[in-house]
Amino acid sequence: MKFGDTIIINQPYKKVASLFADTNNLKEWQDGFTKKELISGSEGENGAISKIYLTQGKRDMELVETIVDNQLPHSFEAHYHHIHMDNTLKTSFISINDTQTEYKTEGEYTRISWVLPKLMALLFPSMFRKQAYKWMENFKHFAERQE
Repeated sequence: MKFGDTIIINQPYKKVASLFADTNNLKEWQDGFTKKELISGSEGENGAISKIYLTQGKRDMELVETIVDNQLPHSFEAHYHHIHMDNTLKTSFISINDTQTEYKTEGEYTRISWVLPKLMALLFPSMFRKQAYKWMENFKHFAERQE
């Protein structure tokens, strides 16, 4: 299942990419973000593996992120593994002008192994896209508050 979206951020391109690259900012735009721990490799480098901890409602969730291709400030691609699903997400930043940046995501769920998410993906595929777009909107609002 593939999904993607684009949003315009009213900030310069390099600033937007810098805010995105700083893992200290994850709590500012990813709902439920608790922490990110480097497991192997060098932070931000291709091949680096980290655990990301999220809390959603009363549930704790753990993802393993593997950086596939970090070309920031232009693009960032990573693979995310969860016990019940795998997905890849590519984020791109394109300068529109001196004060605006296009923020684009392209994602694909490559494995969904649990019955409930699999059923939701078949019946309500927009739910997966909506979560990704919500984080994009959160990031936009966070970035536009920065001076």
